[in-house]
This record gives sequence, structure tokens and C-alpha cells, in this order.
Amino acid sequence: MQIDRHYTVKTNNPYADMEFKTVSSEIRDPDGALVSGTGKFTAPAAWSQMACDILAQKYFRKAGIPAALKPVKEDDVPEWLWRKETDTKALNKLDKAERMVGENDVRAVFDRMAGCWTYWGWKGGYFDTDADARAYFDEMRFMLVRQIAAPNSPQWFNTGLHWAYGLTGKSQGHHY
Repeated sequence: MQIDRHYTVKTNNPYADMEFKTVSSEIRDPDGALVSGTGKFTAPAAWSQMACDILAQKYFRKAGIPAALKPVKEDDVPEWLWRKETDTKALNKLDKAERMVGENDVRAVFDRMAGCWTYWGWKGGYFDTDADARAYFDEMRFMLVRQIAAPNSPQWFNTGLHWAYGLTGKSQGHHY
């Protein structure tokens, strides 16, 4: 399939002309008691506090992401689309407390989801060319940040955890 660009330019990162802000999120009981909170994170400047709260409280992968990753070479996949796995050598050079991180930037979430969808599309033979796959990836990230497209909750929670971070584990009742 051929993908035309409507929102992005081939030579630009889709985030290049967008403004981002640093925010935090707190959920409180009616009596003011803190239910949960996050540290500071990066979100689109145009997003409401409610949208930031939902993403941070519900959809960020909060822990268990290796702080050092390396690409997994696949001869039939463009290099920019290779999935990632733990870089054990680099990880072992870090203090134990620094080896695992969580997502704290919405762009990581958008890259994770759109990258995984693009990877699946590539592996399934959906794109005519590398340029079509790149256009899809860029356009999808733009649409996510601008809230033109919004997947359902399981996509936000799960999609791309293996592709972006090499995370694997026992099935938790999810189906594909």
C-alpha cells in the first residue's frame, strides 16, 4: 500500500514543529488525600491536564524498561524499524538502581505504538516501499500527538512493549 503524507514532511521529524511542556499528575480523593501521583513528564503543550493525567496515570509503562537497549538486526526489515532488546553489557555497567526505568515522555509512548504498528505492517507486507512505511510511522505519530487518532486502552497499555523495549512475559489474558 502507498501512504501519502498529509500532516508531515519526509525531511522532518513529526515532532519538530510541536511544542511540549513538562507537567506532573496527581489524583486526589474528594478529601484532598493523594491517591496517586507521578513525577514530572513531557506532554504536548496543547493537551489538557486531564489528558496528561490519563496518559501518565494509566498508559505510561511505569517500570521494568531496560535503561540500555540495542537493535535486533532483521535482514527483511529496514534498520530504522528494527525492534529493540536489552543491551546486557551496557546495562551491567550501570548501578543496579539505574538499570530499569519507566516512560516519562509521551513521545516514547507514541513511538512505541506507531513503531510497533509499522513493524507489524512491514512484516505483513502491507507497505509498497520503505518510504511508505516511514510515512505511515510519521503520520501516525503526528495524529496521536494531535489527538486526531486515539486507539483503545489495550493498545496504549500493551502495544509495542516487545518491539520497543524487548519486554516479554506470561500472557495476562490478552489476545492478538
